[in-house]
Amino acid sequence: MSLVTLFSSPKPFIDPHIATIQRNAIKSWTLLPDVEIILLGEEVGLAEAAWEFSIKHIPNVERNQSSTPLISSMFQVARENSHSDLLFIVNADMILMHDFLEAARRSRQQRDKFVLLSQRWDLDITQPLEFTEGWQKRLSSIVDRQGTLHRPAGSDFFLFPKTCYTDVPDFAIGRAGWDNWMIYKARKERWPVIDCTPSVMIVHQNHDYSHLPGGKSHHEHPDTKENIRLAGGQAAIRYTILDSTLQLVDGKLARPKLSYLRFMRGVELFLRAIFFFLPEDMIENVARPKRWKKRIHRLFK
Repeated sequence: MSLVTLFSSPKPFIDPHIATIQRNAIKSWTLLPDVEIILLGEEVGLAEAAWEFSIKHIPNVERNQSSTPLISSMFQVARENSHSDLLFIVNADMILMHDFLEAARRSRQQRDKFVLLSQRWDLDITQPLEFTEGWQKRLSSIVDRQGTLHRPAGSDFFLFPKTCYTDVPDFAIGRAGWDNWMIYKARKERWPVIDCTPSVMIVHQNHDYSHLPGGKSHHEHPDTKENIRLAGGQAAIRYTILDSTLQLVDGKLARPKLSYLRFMRGVELFLRAIFFFLPEDMIENVARPKRWKKRIHRLFK
């Protein structure tokens, strides 16, 4: 029985750069001990990649009208085929190292129900990585010099016990909104939301959006609007890593330190609670600090 069942739905292996970074990511996963890996979907080249890395491949995942895999089906298939207590959904461009497994173990030891996430490190990678001895140390050094810590919005992975998230809506993978809902759901259920950024370096390999229609960001895709509707509206998709309730630091769970961003997020939640009776678009204008800045800028322009 493995500690973690990792599952992912990679993009088609058509674009050479996408194919390269996905192979880099998948290879890093295979080097993690005590991890079971499941690749989901029917995308071009996926079956071949699964065979190449000797990984379990399950093509039968439900899709929406745009032929995009559904998160609900992915969770169900992973849960039914997992031999672990912990499930871990991750985007196929994320490189993992051993510090992640330690964070998973520490979180499991201290909480029965939780969701584990973190900010990612963005890095330009265009070539296959050499996974020879010392590769993690070399990559960490490159990230320290050239990488950028992504802002606390947009989560690329979630780890949680199998007993959590048994009722996920039919979100489309690879579109905005569903990751925010994951945090919203945990907060609603009063599960600890654990930010392991201080303890883990997870590397996101930068890429463009050429795999989407018109090469536009997924935020502009019609499936994103449907994701927002399924999430319950704008309020649910405002949840980010700033809404974490605990941080994993030196193997121990502690309350996150107050920062300006966390304080302003608290103000936003407070205002949303007070003005709950207003229409959604009005609440957005009242509660979101970014909207205030724009208005102040217009006044003094």
